[in-house]
Amino acid sequence: MLWTRWLVLLLCWGATSGEQQADESDGAPPRQRSPPPVEPLDFGFVPAAVYDTHAYYEPGPIGILFHMVHAFLYAIQPNPFPKEMIVKVIQQNMGGIKIEEWRKWIYYEVGFLTCATIGITFVVLIPIIGMCFCVCRCCENCGGEMHQRQRKNADCQRGFYTASLVATSIFIILGVLIAYAANHNVTTQIKSTRRLINTNMRDLKTFANNTPAQVEYLTAQYTTAKNKVLSDLDNIGPLLGGRIHSQLEKEVVPSLDTALRMAGAMRETKEALENVSSSLEVLQEGTAKLQASLSGERASLSNTLSDPACTNGAVSHTCNTIRSTLAQLGINADFSELPDVSHALANVNTVLKTDLSNIVQKGYSSFNDTPKLVHEQTKNIVSGVKGMLDKIGTEINSFSKMFPVQESLVNFTNFLNQGQKNIESYYSQVDQLDFYRWIGCVAALCMVVLVLAFNTLGLLCGACGYDKQATPTTRGCLSNTGGNLLMAGVGFSFIFAWVLMAIVTTLFVVGGNVEKLICEPLANRQLFKIIDTPFLVHPAKKNFLPGMLFQNPNIDLTLGSLYRDCHENNGLYHSLQLETMFNINSFLNRTVYNKDLAKVFESVQVDLQDIMLLEQAGRDNLINFANSGVGEIDYEAYLAEVNKGVTLVDLLSFSTDLEAQADQLPRGALENALKGHASSIRQIHREQVVPMLQAMSTLSQSIKQLQRMSNNLPVKVTNILSAIDAAEYLITHNASHVVKRETKGYIQSLEGYFKQYREWVKNSLTAEVAQCKPISNIVDSMEIVACSFIVDSVNTFWFGLGGCCILLIPSIIFSVKLAKYYRRMDTEDVFEDMGNTGNHGEHMCDIRRDLAVVSSPYYDTLTRFPRASAPPSYSDW
Repeated sequence: MLWTRWLVLLLCWGATSGEQQADESDGAPPRQRSPPPVEPLDFGFVPAAVYDTHAYYEPGPIGILFHMVHAFLYAIQPNPFPKEMIVKVIQQNMGGIKIEEWRKWIYYEVGFLTCATIGITFVVLIPIIGMCFCVCRCCENCGGEMHQRQRKNADCQRGFYTASLVATSIFIILGVLIAYAANHNVTTQIKSTRRLINTNMRDLKTFANNTPAQVEYLTAQYTTAKNKVLSDLDNIGPLLGGRIHSQLEKEVVPSLDTALRMAGAMRETKEALENVSSSLEVLQEGTAKLQASLSGERASLSNTLSDPACTNGAVSHTCNTIRSTLAQLGINADFSELPDVSHALANVNTVLKTDLSNIVQKGYSSFNDTPKLVHEQTKNIVSGVKGMLDKIGTEINSFSKMFPVQESLVNFTNFLNQGQKNIESYYSQVDQLDFYRWIGCVAALCMVVLVLAFNTLGLLCGACGYDKQATPTTRGCLSNTGGNLLMAGVGFSFIFAWVLMAIVTTLFVVGGNVEKLICEPLANRQLFKIIDTPFLVHPAKKNFLPGMLFQNPNIDLTLGSLYRDCHENNGLYHSLQLETMFNINSFLNRTVYNKDLAKVFESVQVDLQDIMLLEQAGRDNLINFANSGVGEIDYEAYLAEVNKGVTLVDLLSFSTDLEAQADQLPRGALENALKGHASSIRQIHREQVVPMLQAMSTLSQSIKQLQRMSNNLPVKVTNILSAIDAAEYLITHNASHVVKRETKGYIQSLEGYFKQYREWVKNSLTAEVAQCKPISNIVDSMEIVACSFIVDSVNTFWFGLGGCCILLIPSIIFSVKLAKYYRRMDTEDVFEDMGNTGNHGEHMCDIRRDLAVVSSPYYDTLTRFPRASAPPSYSDW
C-alpha cells in the first residue's frame, strides 16, 4: 500500500496559498492609489485526459416496460426511503432492535408482505385445489359428469366463454412476451457489460498514465512566471523608473516647459527689437525725405495757382479752393523724437549668447534618465534575485522527482492488468451461467406456452369441429379433441401454476426490495447519505471514507461529495481533500515566493539626488533677460506715433480731388499744370508713403509684441525660477514617498506573477489535474449493470410471468366451461312425445304426464333417436 500513498501524494502536488494572502489583504490599510494591473500570464492548457466510458444507459423500447414495473412497485411501496431505520439497524448491529423498530419495518414492507402472502397462498392452494378438482371430477362432480343439459342460451354462453378464453390467452401471450423480452435483455446487456469493463479499465490506465505528465506540466510552468519576473527585472529601469518618472513629471515637466518657452521668448524679443530698430530707421529717413518732397510740391503748386489765368472770375473760385488745401500737404507723424532700442537689443544679444534652450534640454535629459538611474542603482539586486529564482526552480523540480513515480505507475498498471485478466477469466463462466439462466427462464415460459398451446389448439379444434346440429352425444371427433385439449390445458395449468408463482414470488420479493432499497437510493444518491452518516461504523469514527483511506476519520470527506466532484470531472486533489494529508500551500509559500525573496525585493531603493533640472548659467541667463531693459522702453510713445498717419491728408484722395477741380477749368495750360501736380503727388505716395506705411505696420506689430512679452517680465522669470526650485526640491527631498509607492507597486506586480502561478496551480488541481471521472464512471457503471441491466430485467420478468400466473386462474375456469360445449357427452337431455303427435295443444295442461325425459346409454340414443339433440317445438319450453 506504500506505493499507492506515494501516488496519491504525487497527484496532490501543486496547491495554492490563497488563504494567507487573503488574510493579509483583509488586514491591510486602504491605499490611496491602486497598484497598476498585473499583466496576465498564459500558462497554456494542462494536457487533458480523454476518457472513453460513457456511463449512460438508454434502454430503448423496453424502457416502457421498466417504467411500468417501477410504477407497479411504487403502487405497492409508496413509502420514502427508510434512511433513519437503516442507520439504526447498522448502528445497533441487528442485536438490539426493539419491537417498535420491527413494527416500522413491517409497516414499510407491508406492500411486499401483502403481495408475498398472496403469492404464497397461491402456491399452497393451487396444488390443493387442483387435487380436489381432479378428485371431484373423477367422482363425476365439478363438471366431471359426461352429461350436458340443453339450455336456451347455450350458444350465447359458448360464445362468451370462447371470447373470454381468447382474451385471457392474448393477455397471457403478452405476459409471456414481456417476460421473454426481459429474459433476452439480460443476456444482451451482459454482453455489453464487457464493453463497460474494458472502457473503465482503459480509463483507469489513462488516468494513471496521464497524471504524471500533468504534474510535470504544472512544475514546468513555473518557468513561465520566473521568465516574466526576470524580464521585468531586466527592464526595471523602464518599468520602475518609468513609473517614478510619470509621477514626478506632473511637477517637473511644466516648470521646464515654462523655462523652454522663455528661451523662445528671448529669441522673439530679439527679432522684435531688430524689427523696431530697422523700422524706426526707415521711418526717420523716410519722414525727412517726404517732408522735403511735400514742401517742394506745395511751393510748385502755389506758383501754378499764381498764374494770371486764376484771376478770371469763373476760374478764381476753383483756384482759391485749391489754394486753401495746400496746407494739408505735410507730414503728420514725427519719428525723430522716438527713443532708440539699441541698448535693449545689445543686452538681449548678450543674453542670447548663452543657449538657454540647450540648458533646459539638459534638464529634460537629466530627468528623463530616471529609468537609467534606477537600473544602475538596482543592478546588484537584480542579479541576486535571478540567482534565487533559479534556486527556487531547482527546488520545485527536485521536489516533483522525490516520489517513485515510475515504480508507482508500474505497480498500479500491473494491478489493473491483473484485475482485468481476473475479470476476463470469469467471462466464460458468466456466459455459461447466463445460458443456464436463460434456459431456466425459457423453460418456465414454456410451461405457460404449453398451456397456451393447449388452449389455442382446443379453441381451434373446438371452433372448427363444432356442429350446431349435432347433439352433445353425437359431437364430432374434432370438436371432442378440442374439448380434451382444453382440459389438458387445465391440467397443466394446475401442475405448473404453483411452480411459476413460487418463482414469481421469490423474484418479486428479492428484486422488488433490491429496486426500492438499493437501486432507487443509488439513483437519487440517498444511499450515499447512509454511508456518509457520521459515526455509522464506529462511535469514535466520524466519517467512514477518510477513516478507510487515510486512517483519519475526522476529515470532512464523504462518499457523496467524492462522487459528486468526480462526476463533475474535478481533480482528485480537490475531490479527496488531499490537502489534509499533504498541504502543498506551505511548500509553495516556502519556495515560490519566500521571505528571503520578499526581503530582497523590499531592499530596492532609488536615490534621485543627482538629477539637476536647470544649471546656474541658465538661472543667470533668465535673470539677465529680465534686466535687459526691454521693459523700460516707452511703448506708449511708439504706439502714439504709429497710430498717426504718415501725412496730414491722404495723398491719393488729394490728387484725385485736384484732378477733379482741374477738369472744371477751361482747357489750357492751367488745367494741364494742375493735372501734372496731381500726378506728382501720386508718385510721392507710391514711392515714399507706401514704404513708410509698411515700416509703420512692422513697427506697430513689433512694439505690441515687445510690450506683451515685457509685461511683468521680472515676475515671470521669478516664477519660472521658483517652479524649477520647487521641482528640484521635490526630487531631492520629497520624492521618497513617490519612490516607495512606485517601488511597492512594482514589487506587487512581481508578486502578482507568482500569485497567478499559484492560483493557476490551484485551479488546475481542482479541475484539470488527475480528473477523477473514472471513479464516478465505475460507480455509474456498477449501477447500470446491477440495476438497469439485471434488476430491471428481472423485475420485468417476474412482472410478465406473474401476470401469466394470475391469468391462468380465469383460463382454467373458461377452459373448463368451454370444454363442456366441445367434448362428446355420454348422455344428453332428450324429449319424448307420449301421446298423439297430431295436436300437441291438448297436452299442455299436464306436461309431466305427456312428456317424459329419458336418459339412455349412448348406443340406445343413437338407435332410437338418431337426431334427438333438438328440443320439442313447444313455444314455452
